[in-house]
Amino acid sequence: MNPLFDAIRSEEYKTVQKVLEKNPELINTIDQRGSTPLLLASYYGLEDITKLLLSYHPKVDAKDASGNTALMGVCFKGYITIVELLLQHGANVNITNYSNATALIYAATFGKKDIIKLLLKNGADSSIKDNKGNTAKMHAQKQGLDVNDLFTA
Repeated sequence: MNPLFDAIRSEEYKTVQKVLEKNPELINTIDQRGSTPLLLASYYGLEDITKLLLSYHPKVDAKDASGNTALMGVCFKGYITIVELLLQHGANVNITNYSNATALIYAATFGKKDIIKLLLKNGADSSIKDNKGNTAKMHAQKQGLDVNDLFTA
C-alpha cells in the first residue's frame, strides 16, 4: 500500500499534502495499475488535490498502463476545470495513447462540446486519426454533434 495513493483514493487532501511535504519525490510514483498520483486524482475529478499535485511539478504527460495521460482521462470524464488546469501546466493536447487516440478524440467520442472547443483553442490537431482511422470530427459526427459549429475557427 502506498500512503499517497491511499490518501488520494480516500480524498484526504491534508494527508496528501503531508505525504508530499515529507516525500516530494513521490509525485511521479506509479501504482500497481500504472497510474501516477496526478492521473488518479484528475481521473476522479478531485480538483483541489489535482491543484496540490500540480504545485509539485509532476510529469503532466505521464501515461498509465494503457498509454493514457491525465488530460485524456479528464476529457473522457468531462472535468473541464481540470482540463484547464492541466493545459495551464503544459499538458500536451496532441499526445496519443496506444490506440493513437488523443484528448480531442476522447472529448469528441463522449460528446464533451465545451472541452472540444477548449482543446481546439489550445492547439489540438483535429486531423489525427486513431487506430481505426477516425478523427475527432468523425467521432463527434457519430455522437450527433454539430461539427460545423465545433470544428470551425
